[in-house]
Amino acid sequence: MIERILVPPTDLLGDGVFETLHLRPSGPWLLDEHLARLARSAAILDMPSPSVRLPGDLPDSGALRIIYTRQILDISVSPIPASVLRERRDGVRALAADSGISVRRRPPWSIAAAKSLSYAENFAARRWAARHGADDLIGLSTEGYVLEAPTASVVWLTGDELCTVPPVEAGILPGITAAHLLSRAPSVGLRPAERMITLGELAAADTIWLASSLRGLAEVTSLDGASRTRSPWTPRLLELLGYSATDA
Repeated sequence: MIERILVPPTDLLGDGVFETLHLRPSGPWLLDEHLARLARSAAILDMPSPSVRLPGDLPDSGALRIIYTRQILDISVSPIPASVLRERRDGVRALAADSGISVRRRPPWSIAAAKSLSYAENFAARRWAARHGADDLIGLSTEGYVLEAPTASVVWLTGDELCTVPPVEAGILPGITAAHLLSRAPSVGLRPAERMITLGELAAADTIWLASSLRGLAEVTSLDGASRTRSPWTPRLLELLGYSATDA
């Protein structure tokens, strides 16, 4: 069944924000964090803070999506795509590419830190990766630093240090799943850190993941065509986040 949302023509321009949450028996996972980011994203676009009231009959699993534009607030629920579950279970093949974005020079009107509806570039990046035999893309700044994937944060493990890219310094969207994972890292004996990293340094990491709300963690099984050994940390960290390799 195809979901249909009636929107004014002006809303088709992508001038809005959204959040996607993982539904669990306990309710929408990390709800407060997602609503806070929705409000921050709205503020970046000079939109009023949204008043979100969730339905009381949410299912125990699925994807909850909140779309907020200048004229509508839409809340919908859909099954988690099979492709997402497959990436969580089997991992992803990733290519790295220059995104044409500088971490030192951004226009003063940049909305890079907002989760906006302007996702055409994100989808185009994944299609480009697919045309080149990969599943996803890791964007690099013009200075050579790792930024983020089109729909995920980059997380990596080197020794006992679990890291992600600092969103403020890199000028990227703050990843909720990645931040929560790092907050839990000490409970499994890992040291959390945020730091800038080059592609060469990332390739030398013990493990690389793409982190997002529905996937949880998708392990990078190859980077730029070079295969990577599967990590025993992947199922352990998925369990820490409350995911399994096969659940919805």
